[in-house]
Amino acid sequence: MELNCRHVWDHISDYIDDSVPAELRADIERHLELCEICSAILDSTRNILVLTADHRTFELPVGFSKRLHARLERELLEN
Repeated sequence: MELNCRHVWDHISDYIDDSVPAELRADIERHLELCEICSAILDSTRNILVLTADHRTFELPVGFSKRLHARLERELLEN
């Protein structure tokens, strides 16, 4: 099955947790080989997990979440 970006994003957490079925995992990996955006999102998500597991506290800039969601929405509309 050929996945689109939205489908990959919907399963990115389960992919990282290795809790997706083998066939879906293979489909996601094929998509990641070709899609720079999804590969970057995967890397960024992994980095966020590492940062949030860090014992040090940090604050995101004001409006970060809103800008992030707007950017993701723009990317979805372009794909």
